[in-house]
Amino acid sequence: MIYFDNSATTKPNSAVLETYTKVASTYFANPSSLHRFGAKSKELLDTSRKQIATMLEVLPEELIFTSGGTEGNNLAIKGLAYSYQNRGKHIITSSIEHPSVRLVMEELEQEGFKVTYLKVDKNGVINLTELKQALSEDTILVSIMGVNNEVGSIQPLREIGQLTAERPDTFFHVDFVQGIGKIPVKIKEHHIDLLTISGHKFHALRGSGVLFKRKNVHLHPEIIGGGQEMGYRSGTENLAGTVALAKALRLALEQQQKQTDIVTIRDFLLTEIAKMPDMTVHTKKVVAAPHIVCFSAKGHRGEILVHALEKEDIYISTTSACSSKQKLASSTLKAMGVTDEEATGAVRVSLSYENRLSEAKIFIQKLQEIIENLNKVVK
Repeated sequence: MIYFDNSATTKPNSAVLETYTKVASTYFANPSSLHRFGAKSKELLDTSRKQIATMLEVLPEELIFTSGGTEGNNLAIKGLAYSYQNRGKHIITSSIEHPSVRLVMEELEQEGFKVTYLKVDKNGVINLTELKQALSEDTILVSIMGVNNEVGSIQPLREIGQLTAERPDTFFHVDFVQGIGKIPVKIKEHHIDLLTISGHKFHALRGSGVLFKRKNVHLHPEIIGGGQEMGYRSGTENLAGTVALAKALRLALEQQQKQTDIVTIRDFLLTEIAKMPDMTVHTKKVVAAPHIVCFSAKGHRGEILVHALEKEDIYISTTSACSSKQKLASSTLKAMGVTDEEATGAVRVSLSYENRLSEAKIFIQKLQEIIENLNKVVK
């Protein structure tokens, strides 16, 4: 099997699974319980929080454990909007955000908030001048993803943070689900107030995630109850998942320091796909993360390629896995100026550090064969 759908989810690391199983079977007491057994679970939870905080270069009390990216984005955006709506009701985001951001924005618009959607260029990157012009006295939040989940474009987080830092009443949120472990981020240096990550994108388990919330930023909680996570996210903590996430993050950041293999594979795919006739590559290497390649085959729908490759035991996706079943033209690609036909036919290859160049060579061979066979049918 060749698994090239890592932006949808990754295979849990064996060492991470071992950690999860050990914690789940040994420290199963509720961290909120008053007895000694519960105190041990609480101690382990606190240790994981400190470890993750050290890796992200933030304070332990600035981390909220969540179930993943979707919950983290919802809590960050709605939580901040509801808390600071007395200051203003204007929010700025981009036209290529993940549904867990875009749909939240649409919901807030129904509640009286004004949302500005910044356009992107042909590379999938926002224009900083347009962002600066969009900022107003009523702007309470700028929410821009770090790495696009469909084409891999990287946004200028440092420059965005510099603009928002000049405005004490404007906060900066980053959906960094696709960026963590792939590109570096300096949360404090980039003046980021809120940042979302999800464990299953870097070989941890589903149902585990982290929302960074800068100290002194207040959020209206989405889930209320027992007051866990400093009152921002109630519910019995996923201790085993959190400890496993801390281990997975450490391994991912170690691999990020030596990502030569994944860059080599990405560059090989970009080069070989571009050589193929009637193929359009949408990922631009100069502004893209090292693990995503998005392309279209002229005259063929994305799901046709996905299922044809599946028969060869090769797994990719049609751009965003969260929207793939809707069979609609990619909104990200359309925002980049791609035609409806190409946007509907787009597919995404997404790599992990476990992939090898030999797999990429097999993929290219099978892709060429499939395209040739499909062209014969069309003719």
